[in-house]
Amino acid sequence: MLDPMVIDGVEVPEDGAPVDHVGEMLVRVAAGDQGAFARVYDMLSPRVFGLILRVLVDRSQSEEVLQEVFLEVWQSAARFAPNKGQGRTWVLTIAHRRAVDRVRASQASTDRDVRVGFRDLDVAYDGVAEQAQLRIEGRQVAMALKTLPDPQREALTLAYYGGYSQSEIAALVGAPLGTIKTRMRDGLTRLRAEMGVTV
Repeated sequence: MLDPMVIDGVEVPEDGAPVDHVGEMLVRVAAGDQGAFARVYDMLSPRVFGLILRVLVDRSQSEEVLQEVFLEVWQSAARFAPNKGQGRTWVLTIAHRRAVDRVRASQASTDRDVRVGFRDLDVAYDGVAEQAQLRIEGRQVAMALKTLPDPQREALTLAYYGGYSQSEIAALVGAPLGTIKTRMRDGLTRLRAEMGVTV
């Protein structure tokens, strides 16, 4: 008689139902059996790592998530219900969820960095605008402002005489922030040209 074949911890005999060795080990892990945990790790870690790596692509992050997965397996093995599915499937589900969570966390971090970057760009732009303002005399500015189209004049007046930020101006006049930035940039360019100021 041929020996039964074992695939990912599931014994598939020639006759009869498959035996879930991973599931049996998980029941023992739930009771604190470290040897059973080591067997689960040996049986499944290559497949779990492959799944995580396919989701994350990054090898070092995948290694971190692999550790998180088996830590969760050790801590929550008591939640495995043998009557509801294979042990291997339970572990791979944890791995997939952890990998997806890491992708979401990385995306959120990237989005946050982009928002901070845009905010810093706004600050840098405002700094340049303030330097330009310091070079222009008050009376000349008032005269030059009259030559600007109303939307540009309004944005610059609110910013430099009203002390409003670009976001506040956008809210006040009911225009998108990008539109306000464009009006201010174009308005400053025209002011400089009008007054013969080169920056």
